[in-house]
Amino acid sequence: MINYIKEAYGELMHKVTWPTWPSLQSSATLVMVASLIFALVIFAMDWVFRHGMEFIYSLLY
Repeated sequence: MINYIKEAYGELMHKVTWPTWPSLQSSATLVMVASLIFALVIFAMDWVFRHGMEFIYSLLY
């Protein structure tokens, strides 16, 4: 178990390439914008479906 922890630590410190701070900020901004766009699309679909169903129900009743 100790050998595994030493090897995992060594791999994380010497073999993994970590993103730079500007790259990390850019990626985080991209994820936030994409999430916002996705949320707006879902909201629009929900709004259209709700109003469409209200229209259909108003015709039937």
